[in-house]
Amino acid sequence: MTTALAIGQPTDRVDGRHKVTGGAHYSADMLPGTTAHAVLVGARVPSGRITGIDTAEALQADGVLAILTHENLPRAAAQPPLIPSLAGMPAPGQTFFPFQDDVVHYAGQPVALVVADTLERAQHAGALLRIAYAETPSVTTLDQAREEAYEPAAIFGGFVPGRNTRGDIEAGLARADLRIDATYTFAANHHNPIEPSATTAAWDGDQLTLYDATQGVAATQLTVAALLGVTPSKVHVISHYVGGSFGCKAMIWAHPALAALAARHVQRPVKLALTREQMFTSVGHREEQEQRITLGADKDGRLTALRHHKLSPTSHFDDWAEPSLGVASQIYACPHYEGVYRLIRAHTMTPTFMRAPGEASGMFALETAMDELAHRLGIDPIDLRLRNYTDMDPNTGNPWSSTGLKECYRRGAERFGWHRRTPEPRSHRDGRWLLGYGMATAGYPVYGPNNPQRARARLYADGTAVVQAATPDFGTGVATVMTQVTADALGLPLERCRFEGGDTTLPTIAAAVGSSGAGMISAAVHTAATNLRNQLVAQAIGDAQSPLHGADPATVTVRDGRMMLRDAPETGEGYADLLHRNLLPDVEATGAWSPSPESAHYGMMTFGAQFAEVAVDPDLGLARVRRMVGAFAPGRVLNAKTARSQLMGGMLWGLGQALLEANAMDPRRGRWVASSLGEYLVPVNADAPEVDVELIEVADKVVNPLGVKGVGEVGQVGAAAAIANAIHHATGRRIRKLPITIEDLL
Repeated sequence: MTTALAIGQPTDRVDGRHKVTGGAHYSADMLPGTTAHAVLVGARVPSGRITGIDTAEALQADGVLAILTHENLPRAAAQPPLIPSLAGMPAPGQTFFPFQDDVVHYAGQPVALVVADTLERAQHAGALLRIAYAETPSVTTLDQAREEAYEPAAIFGGFVPGRNTRGDIEAGLARADLRIDATYTFAANHHNPIEPSATTAAWDGDQLTLYDATQGVAATQLTVAALLGVTPSKVHVISHYVGGSFGCKAMIWAHPALAALAARHVQRPVKLALTREQMFTSVGHREEQEQRITLGADKDGRLTALRHHKLSPTSHFDDWAEPSLGVASQIYACPHYEGVYRLIRAHTMTPTFMRAPGEASGMFALETAMDELAHRLGIDPIDLRLRNYTDMDPNTGNPWSSTGLKECYRRGAERFGWHRRTPEPRSHRDGRWLLGYGMATAGYPVYGPNNPQRARARLYADGTAVVQAATPDFGTGVATVMTQVTADALGLPLERCRFEGGDTTLPTIAAAVGSSGAGMISAAVHTAATNLRNQLVAQAIGDAQSPLHGADPATVTVRDGRMMLRDAPETGEGYADLLHRNLLPDVEATGAWSPSPESAHYGMMTFGAQFAEVAVDPDLGLARVRRMVGAFAPGRVLNAKTARSQLMGGMLWGLGQALLEANAMDPRRGRWVASSLGEYLVPVNADAPEVDVELIEVADKVVNPLGVKGVGEVGQVGAAAAIANAIHHATGRRIRKLPITIEDLL
């Protein structure tokens, strides 16, 4: 056994120096050999057919190596089914691969790929292409096709049923003393990580190497292998540094395979990097949506029924929607429930994961409805939630593996100063500003992979250790945290441990999506390092020259690289002593982890509580978030600094979702109105308020060996609702749309 010394500490990021000094090399930085540059050309119409592509002038431009279209690009060998990347299988972004025929399904769909010896020459040649279309009518908004909406059998790659019910919804509503019936609308959102998606492809005979910006190197490997019709062993994917993702690099879109096809065609390495504009049309998005909630409650505020319906557009080839009804159906005790997804076929690419995919929107609708219920009943919003608190998952009846939610309410309210809030709207002022205080519940599911997650640990004779797993670090600090896990499992000082990842030649880890990374990767790393420690202890016990010879393994502990008897620490020896004596340059062990069968008998969720103070100028309609407080219970905290950073980032994204982020389709042209960060607004430093994050550790023996739940997404859940509820408290106006704009408040 070892004593945890590194886990939980606010350790600085091990990759921080590389990133701030320029030593970190991202996928678009990799330029093997005589790398050529590829540029995608997207369709300018949302629906129709390509009637002609005139490449003559472009082919005559200096430096052009190839122009690839549906007329000369090889067909995809196979199109993998749409499976979320957590499954550890091929994870295409959509079940459509471009360049297969002349049909245009959405504006921005890749219709040509220009390869040249420099980026500028490729861009110039792309502008010289003359592409003719026979345009057909398109549908790109909900209002264009409401009457054609349908209820899918399943959404989210088939992993979420299209309808979920419990109890008798009509009977529950009939027993209610009060009903809230409201419709909430949400603008489409787009991912905008600092690093746009990029892939560099290089062939060596039949061996392909891809430097890809991805959340899962195995997902890229398996998807590209399927599309190209090659065995995965022929595809090597490297992704050491990823400049953010937020979901757009979770699934595998067309560009990695297109880069590989282009490189094979021109017989030299090819880099394909998406432009900022193409990030709006090439890697999915959070779809426009409309949600209607009907709450039934008795006079004491206890829920009797919840009906939650969602309408959203999907592509013509996939039934995809954010699972917005999931956490909202589980967070409170409510005997009667009905959740239904409805979709319309639209000329758009398939939507995809975006931070807190579904939970952020679904909990906005539910938590603003709960705030309205509290206001109409004259009950404090926290008290209302406590009256509906549940120790079990209402959908299954299984107990939560751990909660901490009540403590989140209590600690969050204390830090925020909730007791100073008077319930009447417009009752708090700061000069001419109206002040409002709002809160909301946060929750995010704990997902587990359905296949083993693996890691390898190696200890060298100099007393240093390396642990390896294929996962890349896309900004979450996984390399830092896994170094901490390694140090504690092996009983080594932190500075003598190192983590290596982001390479398919290393032990396989599924894509770290859905806040699953910290839990599943730490479980694999902990298992591998623990196996190595036990192997070394067993070797010492069996070594006649060791001071520990013949000892009971249960009595041996490890600290600072030294194995010793727990009750007689002077008896023992260092790892290095053991290896040197036995002429071993190194020793290694592997470890694999899968969720235990026991976990199927529990509900698993990360809980939290969000609080916001908002100031509203009643004359100008300006809303300014002054303070945000979040209290979260993510099981065991591996690194207090990186966890707080993740949660703060989620809370600030919730601010952006609440007040700024929006895109709309122009129904006349079937194209996004905003296609740059000059038009698509995101929060900047001047928008950022004081953010206070409270971490509440709770023991959880079910989710994984270290009891880790993950914090990447829960920080956004409930943040927008807390802000909207604060705006209602400040102004008396209930806004049921996101984002909330100046026009809504005037």
